[in-house]
Amino acid sequence: VLIRYRKEDFAAMEHFGGVSPAWPFSYEEFEPWYSRAEQLFRVRGALGEDPTEPFHSVPYAFKPVPDEAPIARARAELKNLGLHPASLPLGVDIDTWLKEGKTGWDAFPNTGQGKVDAQTGPLTAALTDQNIKLETGAYVEYLEVSPDGKTISAIHYRQNGALKKVSPKLVILSAGAVNSAVILLRSPTSDGKGLANRSDQVGRNFMNHNSSAMLAIDPRRRNDSVYQKTLMLNDYYLSDGKGGKPLGNVQLLGKIDGNMLKANVKYTPKFALDFMAGHAVDWYLMCEDLPDPESRIMVDGKDIVMQWRRSNMQSLDGLTKVMRENFRACGYPLVLSRPFDKRTPSHQCGTVKMGDDPATAPLDPFCRSFDHRNLFVVDGGFLPNSAAVNPALSIAAQALRVADHIRKTDLAA
Repeated sequence: VLIRYRKEDFAAMEHFGGVSPAWPFSYEEFEPWYSRAEQLFRVRGALGEDPTEPFHSVPYAFKPVPDEAPIARARAELKNLGLHPASLPLGVDIDTWLKEGKTGWDAFPNTGQGKVDAQTGPLTAALTDQNIKLETGAYVEYLEVSPDGKTISAIHYRQNGALKKVSPKLVILSAGAVNSAVILLRSPTSDGKGLANRSDQVGRNFMNHNSSAMLAIDPRRRNDSVYQKTLMLNDYYLSDGKGGKPLGNVQLLGKIDGNMLKANVKYTPKFALDFMAGHAVDWYLMCEDLPDPESRIMVDGKDIVMQWRRSNMQSLDGLTKVMRENFRACGYPLVLSRPFDKRTPSHQCGTVKMGDDPATAPLDPFCRSFDHRNLFVVDGGFLPNSAAVNPALSIAAQALRVADHIRKTDLAA
């Protein structure tokens, strides 16, 4: 899923659980990088369907992935309620995918060309350049800081059992929101607080979307969709629909089957779960988690400690309630939901946030460490808020923006 943050996500926004902070720059400044990222990942999408969709300077290059018949029916049912279901922006070549087999792919890794992710898209293209080499099987132990503390002088990593070291001009850390924070916290410093941590914010402000699965079941109608994840609904993204505070995003899950349900509902007979799955349209409800300095990633020796303090659960409760009412109004007599807990992480972010002030953020607006000029952290950790949509496109767009900045500054002739 490659969806843009809404324009309003770049400004401070009041939620049930508190305030979602602003980005250090505007949507308008960031928008061209969204367009470049959409082109890089060959995003399929449509404009004009979603009233919350922000301005696009460049239209989608590919038409949206089409709805299968049961999903087209669900789209029409929601429209009949006066809602605005819209095509979900996707990095999926559905024809290429289905040639490999009629399988759903939600969260499924693909080494072919059907799912355009970081590996099958830009990384594969980058590795055709003879100047680029990918070291596999390498585990970064820690970063070494220069004697004056102003730069990273070496990366220490373990590969095939041997401890190795490399000393690059620039260090770009992109290990994910959890592991990037862990590497910084484990790296030795004179104060013992870890690298890039003058602000004492590394590892803090951990966010993980508040989310729930919702199955809308009609025992009279089968859902035989192979690839059903083509639809989203943002009518409750900026308010609760009645002028109140925001709730969140609704989008389809990949098709659920009886085996998936059995893993979560162990004592229900398999035949009953197969029937439920075969007659369900499967939805994913996603709400914003707000940054909290006490929601954090820490290290304890070799262990990683996650202290996640959930916030803003009123939004998920409200979205669950209103969507249950909507699906029943659409003719689904049975609507089941279950929130995801910390065993099912959803878009972890915020642990090495960017900002304008080195006293309150580890990174500047170009993801450069305020403390170490040759260190950049470019992954979900830089996000100052989680919004209520998938963050992948925003991370990719910022990576392109940061790369352009590095080219014009550190790598300038």
